[in-house]
Amino acid sequence: MTLLQKICLSVTILGGITWGLIGLLDFNIVEAVFGADSMIPRVIYSLVGLTSLINIGILLMDLDQVD
Repeated sequence: MTLLQKICLSVTILGGITWGLIGLLDFNIVEAVFGADSMIPRVIYSLVGLTSLINIGILLMDLDQVD
């Protein structure tokens, strides 16, 4: 697994934890830290979506060839 894939997987996991907090506790940690009216949460959500798309490559890889 390359460094980029590890970073993307980590970001996706953090995004999943964020969605879990929203679903279970109705608490959005991203907006709590950066503010709901800020552009930063939108950028963070976009990065999580992008890393999720990159993770599709991990899913489709032949696991025997992963370093």
